[in-house]
Amino acid sequence: MPVVVQKYGGSSVADPERIKAVADRVRDARDEGLSLVVVVSAMGETTDRLATLAATVSSDPHPREMDMLLTAGERIAMALLAMALHDRGVPAVSYTGSQAGILTDSSHGEAQITRITGERVQGSLTEGKVVIVAGFQGVDPDRREITTLGRGGSDTTAVALAEALAAEACEILTDVVGVFTADPRIVPNARKLDRVSYDDMLTLAEGGAGVLHPSSVRYARDHGVPVHVRSSFTDQPGTWIETTAAEIPLVGIAHRLDGGRGVCTLVGGGAPELGVEAARVLDESGVAAEITQGGDRWVRLEVSAPDLEKSVRRIHGALLEAEVAP
Repeated sequence: MPVVVQKYGGSSVADPERIKAVADRVRDARDEGLSLVVVVSAMGETTDRLATLAATVSSDPHPREMDMLLTAGERIAMALLAMALHDRGVPAVSYTGSQAGILTDSSHGEAQITRITGERVQGSLTEGKVVIVAGFQGVDPDRREITTLGRGGSDTTAVALAEALAAEACEILTDVVGVFTADPRIVPNARKLDRVSYDDMLTLAEGGAGVLHPSSVRYARDHGVPVHVRSSFTDQPGTWIETTAAEIPLVGIAHRLDGGRGVCTLVGGGAPELGVEAARVLDESGVAAEITQGGDRWVRLEVSAPDLEKSVRRIHGALLEAEVAP
């Protein structure tokens, strides 16, 4: 059976009802003939709560002990999902990062994956089981110490497992239906993109688009892993991130705060001209903008922090909506 790696984020497994809904989805995918590896994040805001808990007992928590603490969140989620699958008659087994053979360097809190052995994962797939793996974590084989991959590490876990298992695809299932031309919470009429190239997606992610962590996009690009970003709450197709995706003339706009300043990153062809036009649009709206960086397919503008969301809406309305206007 073809292998597919699915990753469910914290919002998708935030409570028991959502975990059961994920179990239903996994069961249905298995019934369609897929061999599944499921990577899970911690439930909801568990990681933040654990970090806050650490701060109540220590002013400077030791990095090793923080990794021991924070990895508990994913272990809880993986075990609960395995239980829910068992209740549905689906054979399943859960593995921590170390049990799954995710080997890393020795950097606590920001470890890099060096290799995935995956023997236990492959063996369980051969036995017909759904394999559930705790995201965000691995093990330093030299010191036999648990490590974490940093924020967004579950995305990277899923992509790395997909590459190691030669999976058909890596599905990142989250609370949005794909990658949009802008954050739909700020721009309600932002459009979902069907396909985006690795490089364009990496630029969006580094610019603040939170749907994928930059390290996971970089790993997917470097190893040629097709990534499908889609919603865990619907069955509609999402956005494919892959080498063969055509470079769209104007992809989208990402935004983030950086040191008290707002940063807008426009991605698409003709970046220098895009930056000039975006600055003009903002100037006409009474927003002072400065072009700070750029490349062949991206340009970055800085605005004041209070003007950031307004700037995203203005640029999107003037450039990205005009791009598809009849």
